[in-house]
Amino acid sequence: MHPMLNIAVRAARSAGTVISRAFEQHDKIEIESKGDNAFVTSVDLKAEQAIIDTIKKSYPKHTIISEECGELKGEDDDYQWIIDPLDGTTNFIKGIPHFSVSIALKVKGKLDQAVIYDPIRGELFSASRGKGAQLNNQRIRTKQHKELAGTILAAGFPQKQKNQLDAYMNMFKDLFSQTADMRRTGSAALDLAYVAAGRVDGYFELGLKPWNTAAGELLVIEAGGLVTDLSGGHEHNVSGNIVAASGRLLKEIVKTIRPHLTATMK
Repeated sequence: MHPMLNIAVRAARSAGTVISRAFEQHDKIEIESKGDNAFVTSVDLKAEQAIIDTIKKSYPKHTIISEECGELKGEDDDYQWIIDPLDGTTNFIKGIPHFSVSIALKVKGKLDQAVIYDPIRGELFSASRGKGAQLNNQRIRTKQHKELAGTILAAGFPQKQKNQLDAYMNMFKDLFSQTADMRRTGSAALDLAYVAAGRVDGYFELGLKPWNTAAGELLVIEAGGLVTDLSGGHEHNVSGNIVAASGRLLKEIVKTIRPHLTATMK
């Protein structure tokens, strides 16, 4: 295992321990609203600190970009750790056991290492650039569908972009009519990990942040899939609008949703 991936795994497991212990004492969780249909808990902050402490112990000069603390600029900005300490906070708050820790490392602007950890199921998804993707050390691959018929897609509702709801629902309707079924799980990181593992065949969502998607993007790519924006381009890290699937299926998803894109989405 790459030494930096090893640190990411150690950090993810440390955060996972904080999260799983807190989940067992659900009534003691402190919750604050961040506005815009978003929440943060005391557990998000404790898990984030556990990750930062683990990374800083081994790589004190690296930059860290995290959902809650923002950017902690390091002396060596060529190395950027992108963290979501608890992806699926709303599920966590509601007692729904589907959430994850997401950690990615960019080296000179390119995704290099990735870990997504589900502390409830004990599932560790990991990837190193050019080395493939794994689930609990077993190789995983995206499903190589050529058409939408028979597929199951994951999706996320645009709760932070409700002004795009009409366009989104038109996309959803056209995709749903052609697929076997759709899923909305509440954790973008796990949705991407599930695409990589072939549990779902594709995924799309609007308005995400880099910490939601960085680790999952590398997982999908290393599992043989592609990640683009809604137009099939490469602006997903800017727009936050994302599509992930195998190459042929991604083309079909983009082809289906393209007629419904607003000027902002384009």
